[in-house]
Parts: sequence; C-alpha cells; structure tokens
Amino acid sequence: MQIAIGNDHAGVELKKRLLAGVLADHDVTDVGVHTMDPADYPDQAQLVTARVQEGQAERGILICGTGIGMAMAAGKRPGIRPAQCADPLSAELSRLHNDANVLCLGARMLGSAMAERIVEVWLATPFSGGRHARRVAKIG
Repeated sequence: MQIAIGNDHAGVELKKRLLAGVLADHDVTDVGVHTMDPADYPDQAQLVTARVQEGQAERGILICGTGIGMAMAAGKRPGIRPAQCADPLSAELSRLHNDANVLCLGARMLGSAMAERIVEVWLATPFSGGRHARRVAKIG
C-alpha cells in the first residue's frame, strides 16, 4: 500500500517514530516537514491529499499538534475522507464504516506507542462496504 505522510512542525518527532516503527515496512512518501521551523498545516494537508486524490497514494497520514487542523484542512478536498483518531477503536471504525482515506493524528495529544497502535489498526482495517457504502457515497 502506498502511503503519503505529512506534518507541520509539531509533528516532526512523531512522524520520525512512525516511519522508523509501524511504517517501516510500507511504501511511504514523506512530503515533509523535517524541521521544527514553523510550518502551516494546510500546506502539508494539501500535499498529502493531492497524492491521495491523484491516486499516487492509497491513503494519507497527517500529523499536527492536535490533529484537528489537519482534519479540517484535509476535509476541504473532494474525495478526501479524513478521520482524526485518538484511539484504536476510532481508527478501526473510521475505516470499517467511513472508508477514511486520511488519518489525522495529534502529536501533542498522543504518546508514540498509542499513535503507532492507531496507525497499525487503521492500515490493517478494510472498509466493510454494505450499508456503509451508501452513506459514504453521500459524503462525496
């Protein structure tokens, strides 16, 4: 699975942990940022969501301080279904019921072990389809 990942300055360290851990065996395109210099989260959200929209990535992961700003910015793009998740159950249900294609994480809200578990569950969970497909179609 091709994954695009991006972050603002608040997500630099968590992204490094995810890339070295749970994402190490995946095909990941890192669109930045790589330093703690101030970065605007909407810019990074655009870079990741464009890759998902264009089919260059099947899914995207965005990291900012809370995950909220990234989710808001990502949700403005057609075809993008972002989910800001703070626990594995939310991650699982965002895939099962909502076919979320962008995961938004809050680096200041989650420990790295919890973030890794959320990513692991989110990547492993398929969309269940069925009655949920009709609802997801209405989002678009």
